[in-house]
Amino acid sequence: MGLCCHQHVTCTSFCWPVLRSGVDQNLDLKFKNLTNFTTSAAMIRHKKRSLRLSPMAAAAQVKTGGSSSPKFYQEVLTAARANFTQEISFQLKDKDISLAKTLLHISAEDEAFIAFNREMDANSFQNEREGSKLSSDDKDLSQRESMLLAGKKLEDWLLELDAIAKEVEVELISRDIGCHLIEVLEAVNKVLFDSMGFKRSNVVDSKCSYLHSVLTSKCGSAILLSIIYIEVCRRLNLTIVGSCVGEDFLIWPQTGNPEELFKVTSGHSLFGIVNGQCVDNPKSKASDVNSSSLLGLDIATNRDIIGIYLANLIRLHWKRASRTNRGLMLTSPLRPVHDDKTDGSSIPLLRPQDLRLAIMASEKLLILQPHNWALRRDHGMMLYFMREYGEAVQELSICMAFAPEEEAEILEPFVEKLHLLRLESSWKSLGHKDRLTVP
Repeated sequence: MGLCCHQHVTCTSFCWPVLRSGVDQNLDLKFKNLTNFTTSAAMIRHKKRSLRLSPMAAAAQVKTGGSSSPKFYQEVLTAARANFTQEISFQLKDKDISLAKTLLHISAEDEAFIAFNREMDANSFQNEREGSKLSSDDKDLSQRESMLLAGKKLEDWLLELDAIAKEVEVELISRDIGCHLIEVLEAVNKVLFDSMGFKRSNVVDSKCSYLHSVLTSKCGSAILLSIIYIEVCRRLNLTIVGSCVGEDFLIWPQTGNPEELFKVTSGHSLFGIVNGQCVDNPKSKASDVNSSSLLGLDIATNRDIIGIYLANLIRLHWKRASRTNRGLMLTSPLRPVHDDKTDGSSIPLLRPQDLRLAIMASEKLLILQPHNWALRRDHGMMLYFMREYGEAVQELSICMAFAPEEEAEILEPFVEKLHLLRLESSWKSLGHKDRLTVP
């Protein structure tokens, strides 16, 4: 059983329209006001576009007429994003951030979006078959809220973690032993990996990438299993810390005597049991960690861990969105831009729901980490693939202001073409088709 995970840490940012010319004079002031502006701007963008749908879903929204679903789901999405933002607020001390609550708010937002699309698609299909309008769904708020997280409210999922911790306490009592660090770890491992059967998924998909799903299936991504381990131990008053080592994220108990974690019993050390196969893989940097080097690792904060989780979520949804275009990278359109082939018709078609989920995860990561130009670039490129040219121009323009000069030079001609694409799309929306072409 392994808790190692590939980390793909990126950062966030804010949204305001700016071109490269004239920005350098105000960089210090912009950075000073960056965090507060990021949070409010991201919330405004989220409210404006959180229910942008697939073509079928958009058609269904018109056909269902009086349905209250769009309004309800919009409220759930907005509330989940606000709760996430509040949970990771920079006004809170890092130690006061709940990993479990934060991840459940992420789940609630994504599940609401998926459920809305699923409902609209189903309504559209039935309308097309029967030629009739469906009546409004009058389920009350509490019933709908429960539906969005597999029949349970957020508090119920937190109780699942409480129950696991109680199982560990029962295990300790049954052994008639005290609460020595090693004994507690052995009991946690026994309950999680032997009794309850938690295991790492070899194939990372959406079912293994949300906390509530993993608590049900007992099969999840490495970062999620690490978070579950941390949360269970926190309920036992045992502090588990973690650090990025190469491409892996390792966790261990906070202790002044790390030697005992590396003592091999029955072929495995406690450190190896907790962190899995990457510790035994000679090709992994994690295999080089020992009791001496452990204390020298940089400890990840709760915000860091949430950032790693969101970065993995972005990568998952982008991979699903682009899977019909093998080898497509977010930055692929930037390199051949000088060939003058960038126009609206040349943009690859991606799966809209998965792309929107990737954008939603990127928005949350931007709230969490507001100073990373590379994430700003990636976020802007996702908006480009979504054909949201106006917002893509905003994101990529501000990225140009803070990116290294060589990267800004690559972005500049691309952003200029996006300005033309935005103008073209606005003309077409007004009925002036084919009056403007991109050179």
